[in-house]
Amino acid sequence: MLRQRIQDDMKAALKAGDKRRLGVIRLILAAVKQREVDERIELDDTQVLVVLDKLVKQRRDAIEQYTKASRMDLAEQEAYEVEVCQEYLPVALGEDELITLVDEAIAATGAASMKDMGKAMARIKPQAQGRADMGAVSRLVRERLAG
Repeated sequence: MLRQRIQDDMKAALKAGDKRRLGVIRLILAAVKQREVDERIELDDTQVLVVLDKLVKQRRDAIEQYTKASRMDLAEQEAYEVEVCQEYLPVALGEDELITLVDEAIAATGAASMKDMGKAMARIKPQAQGRADMGAVSRLVRERLAG
């Protein structure tokens, strides 16, 4: 379903002559296809979200590096790519929702120390994938378990 939507958007961008958007959508589809070839499977929507999430993370890291190097033109292009990728991701979790999700996962798994962090993260990941920065989720779980 999600992959079909991306392909339909590619066709629309092609017809509209929007080369910049078309390039980003082709990049997304290439990343999806690469993962399918590497793993010899056809990705479902959840797995496509994982690919999109990874692309967004890479772009954010690149923006940070380009900004440090005073290459605002490249940082702007990466920001545009993030914007297009995020159109296919679900609505981001708010901070309150994220805290609630973390607290529920910790309670449900009985996590009490840092040794139990993996259990809590395993429970959170399917619900937060593509909707929150997993690095921020990890920091929040760590804070909750530390004290």
